[in-house]
Amino acid sequence: MIRSAKVFASVVAIGCACFAQGQQPPAGTANAPDKASAYYNFAMGRLYEELADSQANDRDYVAQAIKYFQEALKADPSADAIFEELTDLYVRAGRLSDAVTQAEDILKQNPDNLQARRMLGRIYARSIPDSARGSINEANLRNAIAQFEKVIEKDPKDVESLVMLGRLYKVSNKSPEAEKAYEQALKVDPDNEEALTGLAMVYADLGDTKRAIEKLKAATDKAPNERTLAALASAYEQMQDFKSAAEVLKRAMEAAPDNGRLVRGLANDLFLSEQFDEALKVYEQIAKEEPRDPGTRLRIAEIYRGKRDFAKAQEALNRAKTLSSDSMDVRYEEVNLLQAQGKTPEAIAALKKLVDETTKKSYTPPESANRAMLLDRLGSLYLGNEQYPLAVEAYRQIAPLTKDGIAVTVQIVETYRAAKDFESAQREVETALKKSQDVRLKIEHASVLADRGKIDEAATEIRSLMNGENDLKVLFSLAQILEKGKRWNEMAAALDQAEKLAKSHEEQESVYFMRGAMYERQKKFEPAEAEFRKVLALNPESASALNYLGYMLADHDIKLDEANTMVKKALELDPDNGAYLDSLAWVYYRQGKFSEAQGLLEHALEKIKTDPTVHDHLGDVYIKLGKTKEAITQWQASLNGFESGSQAEVDPDEMASVSRKLENARVKLAKESHK
Repeated sequence: MIRSAKVFASVVAIGCACFAQGQQPPAGTANAPDKASAYYNFAMGRLYEELADSQANDRDYVAQAIKYFQEALKADPSADAIFEELTDLYVRAGRLSDAVTQAEDILKQNPDNLQARRMLGRIYARSIPDSARGSINEANLRNAIAQFEKVIEKDPKDVESLVMLGRLYKVSNKSPEAEKAYEQALKVDPDNEEALTGLAMVYADLGDTKRAIEKLKAATDKAPNERTLAALASAYEQMQDFKSAAEVLKRAMEAAPDNGRLVRGLANDLFLSEQFDEALKVYEQIAKEEPRDPGTRLRIAEIYRGKRDFAKAQEALNRAKTLSSDSMDVRYEEVNLLQAQGKTPEAIAALKKLVDETTKKSYTPPESANRAMLLDRLGSLYLGNEQYPLAVEAYRQIAPLTKDGIAVTVQIVETYRAAKDFESAQREVETALKKSQDVRLKIEHASVLADRGKIDEAATEIRSLMNGENDLKVLFSLAQILEKGKRWNEMAAALDQAEKLAKSHEEQESVYFMRGAMYERQKKFEPAEAEFRKVLALNPESASALNYLGYMLADHDIKLDEANTMVKKALELDPDNGAYLDSLAWVYYRQGKFSEAQGLLEHALEKIKTDPTVHDHLGDVYIKLGKTKEAITQWQASLNGFESGSQAEVDPDEMASVSRKLENARVKLAKESHK
């Protein structure tokens, strides 16, 4: 009883404070509230509510609490505190139907009682999840929205109700209405965290990630907390800005350092933003805390592979394999590691074994997607190893596993084009066009015609695809076709038109890059250099631009130190690119480092076996090293490559130069043999 008296004293004080803030109707009003009775019954309700809490929600105490709160409402139907307490108590007790009846009875007496409507809206909102069916109760959702809409009609500055209405609209997939509700709330309270966060989520659902980030940044700047910071990081991740996401998660962890989900999120974002050293520290800490987790060991292996520390990568992979020997992810990382080490045949064998061992008669949708990914990777490995028939076979197996058969056909056509089998490429795409007039197939068909030297026909086909929908993509394809035909004026016009349509930095980069390549092929060095530097101004990490400009500088035998720096950076970004290896070798050749150039070129030929330019460069290096026979072999291979390739892409001057060097080397060898 002593304890009860203390509780009673405290709840009376709370009740008086709450009621003092309530509405005060003028004295003498017919339905003036009985404040004294309301105070007493509210205090008694709180007392029994406290007793119910101390006795694990004892039913008798709960019933007594509800009874007193009901009496308090009769005495003062306008008191906010009573509605809030009674609503929460009904929810805790699971007596939602009683709450609805109570609110509806009050509204029958006074339809303008906004607190009753708020109570009814909250009860309906609590009843939206249908736990029995694991779905949404649409009727309760509609009823909740209706109640809060009526509240806002009478009180348009009720921020709490506007935020609730925004949430309900979002649940019902009414994004425009949700956006309007949150914006209305922010006009009243610009710093409202719930409204800022809710509006950000609406923008995210609409795909407007930039505006979502804007609102979430506003929320986190005003009142940073774990939830809003995690949401902001997620928005950055959707934009694939993993570096910014990692910075935000670091802030979140200051507020919640023991949150394992945040720790793993930070580690992943550091990895995806290629901050390998920082990511490694976090993952190694996770590994200490969770030593039986194979996924962490696997990610550590990936990081060491990215750092090209293959010994430590293999060590981490072996630990992951010990923890989960049958894991498909572990076996797939084995393929990645073998390829990174230049062991392409072994990588192909490992992946082929994985594909064969997971073959089934039928697949679930997730299994189909996973198998399509494996086959696509296998086809890519075959393609890179110039095993074109096997690549085509792998790609054909993807068709039954995906709804996008057009993408598969395009990949097969591209494989035939890489193999210089233009007849098969044309036959493949024309067969597909009989079934579908997809724009991707039409572009591919025009490109094959250009490969076969039919530039006019190809350009006409491409131009017919301009319809206001895919014009930028069509213009890029047109420029490539015109480049093959050396129609420089027409190509320049196409790129000028494309530049007007290019909006993103990535699209602008493509315009500048293609224009730079166009000028370079015309032997217009200065404008070519200017265009490639435009690309690098937009994206200093553009490996293709770094390589092209670096190679071009070396080819003109100028700015060799800068060329060296550029190409090395390109190789850091893409270490296994055969063309980049060739470029660095050419820089070394110009610097007189013939032995270093030889090693790089021989490595490049492991990646791109039939490239005529690489063979030509290796011939130049061999002749400088006094290896005339070897030089002859390389120049002959270069000529064979030119002759078997697309004649539209062959530079007659380059081919003539190789022919002269080959003839001179044969004469030199003949003279040497007669000595």
